[in-house]
Amino acid sequence: MTYSEAIQFLYGLRLFGAKFGLDNSFKLAELTGNPQNRLRFIHVAGTNGKGSTCAMLEGIYRAGGLRVGLFTSPHLVSFRERIQINREFVSEADVVRHVERLKPLLKEFPDDHHPTFFEAVTIMALNYFAEQKCELVIWETGLGGRLDATNIVVPLASVITNIGIEHSEWLGDTVEKIAAEKAGIIKPGKPVITAALPGHGLEVISAVARERHSPLTNVSPSQATQPPLDIIDLPLHGPHQRLNAALALSAVRVLSAQIQVNDTALRIGLAKVDWPGRMHRIQTHSGQTVLLDGAHNPDGADALRIALEEEFPGAKPVIIFGVFRDKDSSSMCHSLAPLAGRILLTPVHSERTEDPAKLVAACRESNPDAPIEVCSSLAEALQKAAKVPFVVIAGSLYLVGEAMELLHVAGVLETDEKKLNEWVPAEKSPPPSVWKSKP
Repeated sequence: MTYSEAIQFLYGLRLFGAKFGLDNSFKLAELTGNPQNRLRFIHVAGTNGKGSTCAMLEGIYRAGGLRVGLFTSPHLVSFRERIQINREFVSEADVVRHVERLKPLLKEFPDDHHPTFFEAVTIMALNYFAEQKCELVIWETGLGGRLDATNIVVPLASVITNIGIEHSEWLGDTVEKIAAEKAGIIKPGKPVITAALPGHGLEVISAVARERHSPLTNVSPSQATQPPLDIIDLPLHGPHQRLNAALALSAVRVLSAQIQVNDTALRIGLAKVDWPGRMHRIQTHSGQTVLLDGAHNPDGADALRIALEEEFPGAKPVIIFGVFRDKDSSSMCHSLAPLAGRILLTPVHSERTEDPAKLVAACRESNPDAPIEVCSSLAEALQKAAKVPFVVIAGSLYLVGEAMELLHVAGVLETDEKKLNEWVPAEKSPPPSVWKSKP
């Protein structure tokens, strides 16, 4: 099997859709020797900021001398981004090896309970981290928490960044229902650290923590400017990232009796944190500033608005915006459009893209003075904005990943691995026989 064939095999698993439940993950883990039992985890859930918080935790513990695994999703460009050790992507050879190991085990499952792409990749990651003897794994959920494939581990601590409305068809249509799903990662007696706010999920998280006798630490926005964060020049910009940093610091302190990290490692880990696609600034050869941010829901768009107003007061950038049709795009437009001097609306290179023409009305309502254009692609939008000094690209991590390729920030891959991020609910996916008939 070549790497391209391994990626194609994983892509084929998309046809089994995405679904909630832990049975497949537990069974597949057992078939591979339960690698999760040989690892230590910090499990991270939440609506926004999961990836950034994971990157900060990873950076702190790596600066402290540990061998740290990092599991996140989605990826921006390469599938290999999802599975890292000390910020080195899993190698192509290791991807091939673990796919080959997993492939025959999938035959142990009936067609109507076949493992999904995410379930398979989750177990691949566990086996890779165990094989590579990681001393700690920073473990991000996919969707939700309670029935997410990652929730077969018993972590040292659970971290819940915040709660907002997202994936309502899966997690529920209220903050309380979504908070209950995210709080499902809390394990009996294990500490939980959260930056959720009163009225925005904190009460639900607190209730679950009490029920499970799990010590709860709540991180407030005021802690984002307390020592040592008041003197650390955080590479990830915006007030929301300082709050994520406070959350990561709090988690490290809660676990200090189990994993000691000195103050120097704390400062170095945060000062050197790198997480592409979040307030990610690029200077092009022509001197243009392009800012990429994967704001993909209303809370994320509002956080980007606040960060732009703080860091670029009075600026009127060209905003290139594309979003998925299952998002509250109107709210996102209302947050971002008023900042723009010009708005270019583009489709996201995904089956789930919203028609950019449907975004015009919300943008015009929020900023009647800005010229608004509908583009056929991100490439066209970038071409139209080529001579503008400041451009912001936002609305989806998928859009950010495409921009990184077009702007040559990331290498161009032989195949478009961003397609591996696509998923549909299991009930809407083709029957397994379709997949099995493929060569």
